[in-house]
Amino acid sequence: MIIQPGIAKVKFGVSREDVTLEDHPLNPKPDSQWNTYFKDNEVLLQIDKDVRRLCPDFSFFLNPTDYPCHLIMDLENEYETLRKRVEQTTLKSRTVARNRSGVTNVSSPLKSSASNSLGDYDPLPNGSEAHWEVVERILFIYAKLNPGIAYVQGMNEIVGPIYYTFATNPNSDWKEHAEADTFFCFTNLMAEIRDNFIKSLDDSQCGITSKMESVYSTLKEEDEELYLKLQEQNIKPQFFAFRWLTLLLSQEFVLPDVIRIWDSLFADEKRFDFLLMVSCAMLILIRNQLLEGDFTINMRLLQDYPLPNGDVLPILKKAKELQDSK
Repeated sequence: MIIQPGIAKVKFGVSREDVTLEDHPLNPKPDSQWNTYFKDNEVLLQIDKDVRRLCPDFSFFLNPTDYPCHLIMDLENEYETLRKRVEQTTLKSRTVARNRSGVTNVSSPLKSSASNSLGDYDPLPNGSEAHWEVVERILFIYAKLNPGIAYVQGMNEIVGPIYYTFATNPNSDWKEHAEADTFFCFTNLMAEIRDNFIKSLDDSQCGITSKMESVYSTLKEEDEELYLKLQEQNIKPQFFAFRWLTLLLSQEFVLPDVIRIWDSLFADEKRFDFLLMVSCAMLILIRNQLLEGDFTINMRLLQDYPLPNGDVLPILKKAKELQDSK
């Protein structure tokens, strides 16, 4: 799925004659493998752009993995890595920036301050690949297997914490299979939340708009004063809850806190109902600041959430209280 047509080797039992009179790099037919290859490059460029700036507040994803894909990295195989494929293409990623952010940026101030460009990375030695390259391969293959949704900006923020958890496991038997395990878990998680990434479903019963409205309806029940204040200032849930819910709060907190929240989220039988409770709890815990602030101050609070006492546990505790009261 990831190698350039025509480069497979006989000794691996996957020899293919892809450069033929019928199919070649200039073949415009929709069923051409080469045509598919060049279209895939558009998706790959967006994935590459996003995974290179994954969790910029620490260096883990820039470091080499202990378990690179040797089949691809072996120079004798003449396979083209996805990184090399990106470097060689002349397509512009701006043509494929499928952004699900609506009226707000999909990246938060917390994560965007240390964004990097392609040129900011020191090249790794031959045979090595960085953790972000593993994540890139996971997302690219997911896009190939799921053409209906393919890749949408923000999926990188979903797969990042999953991969980090597996790739830092102290048990090397688990760590060795981090890429495969991450792909399995990410695919299963996306099966549950993929509707959030499909724009045509936004206004359906299972779409993201309904979930954002649920946050405000719960807030109205639990703290009507705060709800009315936000309504008075015309602060719509789309301005902040879109990112909270779509990315499972992965951009609101540092990675260890995200993993702690996800532990509670995934342990709950109604995990995405619980996500609504967590979002409502986040509003209630900063109610005094929101009640005192004007529109500009409150938007800043909600776009760059001030974690009370630097601990996510009060948020989870409050969310559980809200859940139990229903």
